[in-house]
Amino acid sequence: MRPLAVLRHDVPASLVVFLVAVPLSLGIALASGAPIVAGLIAAIVGGVVAGALGGSPLQVSGPAAGLTVIMAETISTFGWAVTCLITVAAGALQVLLGLSRIARAALAISPAIVHGMLAGIGVTIVLGQLHVILGGKAQSSAVENIAELPAQIVAHHDAAAVIGLLTIAVLVLWPRLPAAVRKVPGPLAAIALATAVSVAAGMTLPRVELPGDLLQIRFAPELPGGGWADVAVAAVTIALIASVESLLSAVAVDKLHNGARSRLDRELVGQGAANMVSGTLGGLPVTGVIVRSSTNVAAGAKTRASAILHGVWVLVFVVLLAGLIQNIPLAALAGLLVHVGAKLVNPGHLKQVLRHGDLALYLVTLAGVVVFDLLTGVIAGIVLALLLMLRRTVWSGIHVERDGEQWRVVVEGVLTFLSVPRLTKVLGTVPEGATVTLELVVDYLDHASFESLVGWQQAHERAGGTVTVDEIGHPWLAKGRAGNPTLRRTGAAGAVPRWLAPWSDWQAADVHVPGQRAHPTRRGATEFQRRAAPLLRETLSGLADGQRPHTMFITCGDSRIVPNLITTSGPGDLFTVRNIGNLVPPAQADPSMNAAVEFAVGVLGVREIVVCGHSGCGAMAALADGPPPGTALEAWLRHAGPSRDRRGPVTLDGERPSREPDRLALHNVLQQLEHLRQYPMVAEAERRGDLVLTGLYFDVGEALVSLSDPGTGAFVAAGTPAVSRDGG
Repeated sequence: MRPLAVLRHDVPASLVVFLVAVPLSLGIALASGAPIVAGLIAAIVGGVVAGALGGSPLQVSGPAAGLTVIMAETISTFGWAVTCLITVAAGALQVLLGLSRIARAALAISPAIVHGMLAGIGVTIVLGQLHVILGGKAQSSAVENIAELPAQIVAHHDAAAVIGLLTIAVLVLWPRLPAAVRKVPGPLAAIALATAVSVAAGMTLPRVELPGDLLQIRFAPELPGGGWADVAVAAVTIALIASVESLLSAVAVDKLHNGARSRLDRELVGQGAANMVSGTLGGLPVTGVIVRSSTNVAAGAKTRASAILHGVWVLVFVVLLAGLIQNIPLAALAGLLVHVGAKLVNPGHLKQVLRHGDLALYLVTLAGVVVFDLLTGVIAGIVLALLLMLRRTVWSGIHVERDGEQWRVVVEGVLTFLSVPRLTKVLGTVPEGATVTLELVVDYLDHASFESLVGWQQAHERAGGTVTVDEIGHPWLAKGRAGNPTLRRTGAAGAVPRWLAPWSDWQAADVHVPGQRAHPTRRGATEFQRRAAPLLRETLSGLADGQRPHTMFITCGDSRIVPNLITTSGPGDLFTVRNIGNLVPPAQADPSMNAAVEFAVGVLGVREIVVCGHSGCGAMAALADGPPPGTALEAWLRHAGPSRDRRGPVTLDGERPSREPDRLALHNVLQQLEHLRQYPMVAEAERRGDLVLTGLYFDVGEALVSLSDPGTGAFVAAGTPAVSRDGG
């Protein structure tokens, strides 16, 4: 982007983000138990290094609330100098992860676990910082903070409580103030007001402490005296958590703008480099932070220059105005952290988790973070997610339905050896000698389940019962019986849905119920009532008071032509008229067709009339050979005489059909369109532009639909540019 655009968009945005970043960085350092200046170092390095090297142009990086719990534990265990070494090691690991191009693997973690982790961190922060606000000191664990909180609440409260509560009140009320006031970031306003009140009132409070010369910082990593395994675990933990938080934040930021998308592997390399630099200089770990990033986008940033400049402004501010920072009461920062922690427990996330049925993941992760530690909570959430995934993968719904003397055993889902005990138990409830339909709606059937089903069926039939196997979808059981079992899911070819397939494809040939094969319509109607009716009931209820079809569809009575199938339409779409040869007798020649056309055009107001012919048409074959004399067919096919007498070639996809009946079928479609135009009501509607006439031809063997070109009369496969316009 041109320098002028950077000055216009990115410089103002960087100033806004800087004003948000300073108080948050101080508060996060306080909550982590690190030197206060460590938060500022991380903000500077995150802005400059991660901003320059990362793959998410508008993401802003710095110290994050998501790492406060693990950092507090790490600092308490190893001390600050070794913690800096751990931060450097975590950054190096992030660089390696980014170079290995596995960044997207982090996105496989369930959002419920991430939200539960953030909520757990928020609860832990609130519990600890409430003690600071109330004039006490945060304990070493959330459980201890809970235990000590009642006594802290009833104890004497001094000026710290006033400043902390004032900070929280400002943060809560700030979004409700006029827009002109809200141009100042809420965290900055709250900290500035609380600091001003404390100084003006002369309050004696613990305040921020900074080194005397910030340019002579000597925080440097140190090697531990031992316990390298624990150090390695801490480094891996920080690297993984920081990586997940940064990647999820980058994905979230991409949804906020229309600019360049994030390159996640590069973003991980940039975050790792920033952590190596931050740890070397004595700073906290760096991650992408959604609060600052969303502020950056909202402020109008266009390039990574905004993130880099925000780090520069933090450095300038700290060096030149360190005295102002040292006036900030720790209680004010604690109030800011309580507000930040409470917002991490996001009700919107909880509602989303509830909708997706992942509340257990959320609660287990949250509880693990609060009661134990962050790593334990996340691991507990991942383990539970794997267990739930395993359960869902091997789940099978098995139940028995009874209708008079008939029994139906329905098996749904995945049927493996794990399901055999329950399958056997349910099948055992079917009485001997009963007539049973075994309905299999399974995604997978393993060998153990196959043997169990076949063995039960054979035993039931030996005892005088009958069993009809009804496999919906892939024929797992039938293929196994034929000696060609399907070995894996990927080998299961997709079956044609029953509402598209003929009865012969899904009504089993080996039905054992006497007489059932003689009533395919009855069985088909039962299938509709069981499976299709619940899906269509809402649609059909809207059509109960009348029809409003868009199209009149005139086609042959041939059983192979299914209008709704070849036009992908449903109930209420087509007003269908069928006869032998899809004929439209001339106006006044046939009262039935006259009535149908008048009703469709004059009453229903259809916008289109389609005449559909097809290959292998018996009527056209009879027309070509001459129908039997003296028959009703001969009398009816007189209306097709003009089709037989048409001259000139007619093509299908550029070629003339080889069979005479198929050539006649094409001529016949065009001729019937001419007959339609002889109907006064049709001619007038077409002239007004209210009606379109369309010729359609269906090649049965190829399952190919072709449409007539209105200019040339040639038939072209549907979907090609020649027939994509209205009327073609």
